[in-house]
Amino acid sequence: MAVLWLDDVSADDVETVGGKAASLGELTDAGLPVPPGFVVTADTYRTFIEEAGIDEELFAAMDIDPEDSSELKAAEETAHDLILGTELPDSVRAEVLEAYRSVGADGEEAFVAVRSSATAEDLPDASFAGQQETFLNVTEERLLERVKECWASLFSQRAIYYRQRQGFPHDEVDIAVVVQRMVDAEKSGVMFTSHPSTGEARIIIEAAWGLGEAVVSGSVSPDNYVVDRDTAAVEEVTVADKKVMMEKDAETGETVEREVPAEDRERRVLSDEEIERLVELGERVEDHYGTPQDVEWAVYDGDIYMLQSRPITTISDATDDTADAAGGEAANGGTDTATAGDESADAGGDGDVLMQGLGSSPGIVSGNAKVVTKLDHLDQVVEGDIIVTEMTMPDMVPAMKRAVGIVTDEGGMTSHAAIVSRELGVPAVVGAGSATRELSDGQTITIDGDKGTIREGQPDESGDVEEYEPVEAVRPETPVKPMTATEVKVNVSIPEAAERAAATGADGVGLLRIEHMVLSLGETPERYIAEHGADAYVEEIVDGIRTVADEFYPRPVRARTLDAPTDEFSELEGGENEPTEHNPMLGWRGIRRSLDKPDVFQQELRAFARLYEMGYDNVELMFPLVNDAEDLQRAKERMHEAGIDPEERRWGVMVETPASALGIADLADCGIDFASFGTNDLTQYTLAVDRNNENVADRFDELHPAVLSLIADVIDTCRELGVDTSICGQAGSKPEMVDFLVEEGVTSISANIDAVRDVQHEVKRTEQKLVLDSVR
Repeated sequence: MAVLWLDDVSADDVETVGGKAASLGELTDAGLPVPPGFVVTADTYRTFIEEAGIDEELFAAMDIDPEDSSELKAAEETAHDLILGTELPDSVRAEVLEAYRSVGADGEEAFVAVRSSATAEDLPDASFAGQQETFLNVTEERLLERVKECWASLFSQRAIYYRQRQGFPHDEVDIAVVVQRMVDAEKSGVMFTSHPSTGEARIIIEAAWGLGEAVVSGSVSPDNYVVDRDTAAVEEVTVADKKVMMEKDAETGETVEREVPAEDRERRVLSDEEIERLVELGERVEDHYGTPQDVEWAVYDGDIYMLQSRPITTISDATDDTADAAGGEAANGGTDTATAGDESADAGGDGDVLMQGLGSSPGIVSGNAKVVTKLDHLDQVVEGDIIVTEMTMPDMVPAMKRAVGIVTDEGGMTSHAAIVSRELGVPAVVGAGSATRELSDGQTITIDGDKGTIREGQPDESGDVEEYEPVEAVRPETPVKPMTATEVKVNVSIPEAAERAAATGADGVGLLRIEHMVLSLGETPERYIAEHGADAYVEEIVDGIRTVADEFYPRPVRARTLDAPTDEFSELEGGENEPTEHNPMLGWRGIRRSLDKPDVFQQELRAFARLYEMGYDNVELMFPLVNDAEDLQRAKERMHEAGIDPEERRWGVMVETPASALGIADLADCGIDFASFGTNDLTQYTLAVDRNNENVADRFDELHPAVLSLIADVIDTCRELGVDTSICGQAGSKPEMVDFLVEEGVTSISANIDAVRDVQHEVKRTEQKLVLDSVR
């Protein structure tokens, strides 16, 4: 049989269904509230690879040096190609689909979670948590594909690395797949029935809004509740600032990340009654297994569901004193920044306390901070460094092994950073809030993985600590940003201005001009490519955009493709063949030039594709001077040729001509995500006024009723069609234009660097006025 129901599975079936499924079967048998589901057995996976004849090649590909990242990547790619490229037997397909159709309620198509369950997972002496794939809100259309992807995830880089380090032979580990009805969680999280580092008799519960993936991945810092098991008293409640949540999109059914509503961000997730019910269930789980448990749970419509339970594998033999300290700090970590003072004598190191997080993996260690904002920075991590990052991801494990400590901005006791750090025996402080911004690269720090403190310098025999200038002393001060519903972004002309632009507190970059990067080369694109090669041209663009994308990550950076007029190109080497135009602003520029010069345009798009490959998912692509849908369809074809899927990336257009404003519905039909007003051009094209002509410059007026009418119509149409709108022209810095745009419902306003602060306040004032008017 390819399938077993959870009702028929127990702890004795680990070899058949894997650790996760065996645990779920045990919980079901114990009468605990577990969503219904079934398991595609490990034998099915083994039979699949053997009968397809891919097993020998698969395991031979695993004979690598796990410390070599290129060998790890090659092994992963080989395994994935073999598994995903092999068809499932018809009998397996039929049995899995038949079982799936029985999971739905009242004949409705079920949304299910498809979760890997390896046979060497969730064992008493090792936890492979997070190493294999989990897919949420899956329907029949993609079920079989997701099952195979779970099988393939047995050979992810992190799984290969971990098995070799733990001494598990690759060919002796099989994988089952759990298919379980989704709980459309309103709130969810994790519960440790004993402290995960010290084993003391305290139940620790972490909770956040929506699906539990945000808590487990570390993308949100959850609420933290500490319950004394002896007295059942809630000893500590730490309410975190929960910025994001994962939930099912009502229209598509896909799992999406959304911002938590403002009124819920700092609101307590769990009531005392819910905590009491969770504690009761946790004690039942631990009593059933006879050992401390790490339990995943969810709440829907007032009911609590147990989604998973596994033994805690990281409890240390710490002394009672250390345990008490760790437990107390665990309750208090993750929300406030500590200052030097009374606490300075309580933790390792003699320097001032720079910040406070959640002590998630015990130990005290000193080292140089290595601030990691992108995966390609990991090669810079050397033995003895302390990794400082927003949150860790599975592909960071090899670098985490080289490090002596881990610090993250986000995450809780069950985040990837916390779990892997405890497994590796590396001290870790998670949920520190602003470590990547406040700690500088190379700064010597001491972290306490019990108390959650991060201190300046390191202790020496004399007790003196070397002083380092804090990063905020050498960076522009970031002002406190007013909270607004309308996003306020910033325009960036040159990459060198990125640091100053980011320090404004803007919500992202509304316009990054590529032409300034290209013009600085001193040669036309054609000449530069001929002299230095296409790859060099691509790298120049990549480096320029990366400078800004790094500074703003994860805030979006909207980069516009080449839009220089012919008179600017004619000044460069190779520009002697540029046409002479009476008014270059009305001439051969923007998307029209790009489409006429496909070879150069393709290299620009290759640069964007390269950035996406490098993980810069905050980069958005924008096309200038688009007039109609025909322009856009041709640009989309070029995107596909460059390896960019318009369905997977955010992209859009500049609205700079009356033609694009009047035809915005047709442009939206092409699949754009946003439309951004270039009011400089839109005004001169609408009013027939050359703003550089002194004879008519006084007639140039972005607030002219005709211009405002076009803008209002575009915003109204885009709102109906689900397309974001923004402005990136200079007019976006004018209070009158800001008031108009906010009242019309624009999504974002992008201002010049020196005007961002004023625009933020103007937006806030206008929004408050609108709310007041509606009440009155």
